[in-house]
Amino acid sequence: MNKRLIAGLAVAFALVGASSAQAQWAPASSATVRPGVQTYTNGGQCTANFVFTAGSDVYIGQAAHCSSTGAQTDTDGCIAESLPDGTAVEVTGASKPGTMVYNSWNAMQAAGETDPDTCAYNDFALIKLDPADHGKVNPSVPTMGGPTALGDTTALGDTVYSYGNSSLRQGITLLSPKLGKSLGAQGAGWTHLVYTVTPGIPGDSGSGFMDDRGNAFGVLSTLQLAPVAASNGVSDLAKALAYARSHGGPDVTLAKGTEPFTGSIIG
Repeated sequence: MNKRLIAGLAVAFALVGASSAQAQWAPASSATVRPGVQTYTNGGQCTANFVFTAGSDVYIGQAAHCSSTGAQTDTDGCIAESLPDGTAVEVTGASKPGTMVYNSWNAMQAAGETDPDTCAYNDFALIKLDPADHGKVNPSVPTMGGPTALGDTTALGDTVYSYGNSSLRQGITLLSPKLGKSLGAQGAGWTHLVYTVTPGIPGDSGSGFMDDRGNAFGVLSTLQLAPVAASNGVSDLAKALAYARSHGGPDVTLAKGTEPFTGSIIG
């Protein structure tokens, strides 16, 4: 077999391996693991944001503070305490626990991060799913579809969409899809202040935000009291992913939804 043929086969097999996870997405109508499912880290409840891949590995995102071991008011990821990487995370709809393989709070502390905006707003973690559950995953956001791509930022007045699934709603999923407005990016682009008709509540932390084109731009981090009461602080996803890549996290890619983005909050 000549060298060119061998090289061509190697590239082909590499491409097949890189796309194998996407080829196995479950139908959106029957998938049990997808954006919006609840995650439980040492009993702490959060909402998963988006699905990510790296080669044949599949991950689901949550907020870094979901594994916090400190007070609920802790927001400075450069000093707040968190469970270590390697912690098991229960993912609703999965048959086996996932593993927290990256946490921005742990990464910032290991790096000695001191930038105040990064410390305050870099709130992102990745949960690696067990291969046994890959066939149960679909990356589409319920009712809304998407995401279509990774977003960059939002401006004042931009329409935003989210799906929070706190168990405090006691299964009333009609309240899970959210429509709102961005008040613009702040903190050197690290955070977006958003206001939705029904604000995020405890248990919604970590849920994903999309713009009016279905671009994934953020992760729900905090409930704000000022400058707008009942607004939410949303960590910038693009910045969080870039930080993860340069600080020991897996080099993941956002998985696009198999369902087209409609922005429907009815379904």
